[in-house]
Amino acid sequence: ITYGAAVSACEKGDAWWHALQLLHEMPHNVVERDTITYGSAVSACEKSGEWCQALQLLWEMGHDRVHRDTITYNAAVSACEKGREWYQALQ
Repeated sequence: ITYGAAVSACEKGDAWWHALQLLHEMPHNVVERDTITYGSAVSACEKSGEWCQALQLLWEMGHDRVHRDTITYNAAVSACEKGREWYQALQ
């Protein structure tokens, strides 16, 4: 829960880089990443227009077999929109 709260706080504080750092250190501390923690990190990237990072996280979710929900997909598409990468959103 602590990691999830921290990633969520990074999302709200427009600290996408810190959200990614926390997300990627979770497995090293034997903490499972789930839809909510990934979704918060994708949303943090979306708010900063970091479309490439948002799409990378979406890919990682599939690779890690974490359920990708509508909220996460919407955040990734919105990140592409903000980055004017509409073609990427269609992929």
